[in-house]
Amino acid sequence: MKAHDVMVRDVVTVKPDTPVADVVDLLIEHDISALPVVDDEGNVIGIISESDLMRREELGTEKHRPRWIEAMTPASTLAREFAKSHGRRVGEIMSREVVSATEDMSLAEIAALLEKHRIKRVPILRDRKLVGIVSRSNLIQALASAHPELPASRDADREIRLDVLARLADQEWTDFGSRNVIVTNGVVHLWGLVGSEEERQALIALVEETPGVTGVADEMIGPA
Repeated sequence: MKAHDVMVRDVVTVKPDTPVADVVDLLIEHDISALPVVDDEGNVIGIISESDLMRREELGTEKHRPRWIEAMTPASTLAREFAKSHGRRVGEIMSREVVSATEDMSLAEIAALLEKHRIKRVPILRDRKLVGIVSRSNLIQALASAHPELPASRDADREIRLDVLARLADQEWTDFGSRNVIVTNGVVHLWGLVGSEEERQALIALVEETPGVTGVADEMIGPA
């Protein structure tokens, strides 16, 4: 399997001038741990994650060093830490060194990137433009859905997945397209949160009527 087989395509992003307070709200609202930062042309120029928000003045968690150690700490390091603690805009605190991947990268290569850089997710780019994101949880979902496939079935599964995602994007009653959909041998695995039992049943019905689908594996988490 490759990145485009499991990546989430409906990615929540922010701009460099987005207030940090808005970032916090988005992380909570969408139950995610990081947001890609894009410019006006859609190019990925950074990423802001929970780790960038750990050392904040509001929490009293900013770094403090003994004066003699601070005197030996490079000014660039002190300036960067001050921005992380006091910055009010994304561009002031985001991580600018973004580890990214392409749509055709194998899941083995994606896993190696996550492990090597000790990160939880990797943006998927096409000509520097963001087209999706793959997280550790997406890899675990792919593992749970994995079954031996013939080369011909991989192409068919890819077409089914794109068809399902396109159908989801047309529905105003759900935002499930931002969750993960994995197709294996014609079976569509639906992962993620749903707002109601009615939404769950509607999603299953939508998938079942998609041409080529042979079954639906309901891995969704509904309200208590």
